[in-house]
Amino acid sequence: MRPSQPRFHIPGTRRARRLIVLVSVFVLAVAGASVPALISNADDFSAQAISHKSPFNCNKTFYANNWIGTPAHNPANSVDWQTYGSDAINGENVRATAGGTATFYNEGSTSYGKWVQIVHSDGTRTRYAHLATMVGAVGTSRSVSQGTIIGTVGSTGGSSAPHLHYEQRNSSGTVVSPVIEGISVPRGTKKAITSSNACSGGGNPYTAAEVCGSGYSQINHHALGSVGAVFLFYNSSNGYNCVVTLKYTSVGSPSAVSTTLQVEGGTVTKDSGNFSYYAGPVRKSAAGQCVKWGGSVGSTTWTSGWSHCG
Repeated sequence: MRPSQPRFHIPGTRRARRLIVLVSVFVLAVAGASVPALISNADDFSAQAISHKSPFNCNKTFYANNWIGTPAHNPANSVDWQTYGSDAINGENVRATAGGTATFYNEGSTSYGKWVQIVHSDGTRTRYAHLATMVGAVGTSRSVSQGTIIGTVGSTGGSSAPHLHYEQRNSSGTVVSPVIEGISVPRGTKKAITSSNACSGGGNPYTAAEVCGSGYSQINHHALGSVGAVFLFYNSSNGYNCVVTLKYTSVGSPSAVSTTLQVEGGTVTKDSGNFSYYAGPVRKSAAGQCVKWGGSVGSTTWTSGWSHCG
């Protein structure tokens, strides 16, 4: 399905409008006791109001590890970004996951070491710690956009190995469960997340995770050069795979893009056409079966071999 414009119904008579007002007043009066509970959760909600991309270069994939252990990760709900596959994280560019005002700090050989805090437009903030380098002098601030490079990954402060310590905080300063590239990373989970940050064409406002929908977890991806990427997801609750191809060029303008998925022993299902942002989602039941998946943006195309047979 493609995103569509919301539809609104406006009552056509004064009587209807008066009825709505009376009903609204009655509902508010009955539900008034619940209002403080809603307000008390406002900070947690606002932490998710801004969309955050991965803090790395376009198409880079790293593990986001919201770990629980002994000693406990401090603060709770912070994420350690770690090496995924053969691409070591040490020295990687660190980019702003959303725009705001960045301030640069240095705790020396303790705690965060070299770190940056970005305060976003709604008062929420993100923190990036154990950096090897920073683009700003300690104690200075500057305005940054989503995708602005703010430093490089290192192991400064109280760190035992190169990684990026990352936090999403609400406007009161409390660390909240992070959502990155549309993917929730709750405590006790470790997820491989592919960056769409700073991709060509100004980036894509959609993520593969939100296109596939809730219940799906990313299990693989393949970059189509700099023009796009193909993503493979799996839903363990229903056994379905989902494939999406995102565009990173001509974003917002219709151009050729496609997505394919085939379960071993079955036929190929394809979604292709001139789309503005993505092709797919293509979903198929594939529990315990091998799949071939792929896609294209313009003339750049790719299809996997039989894989992910679990």
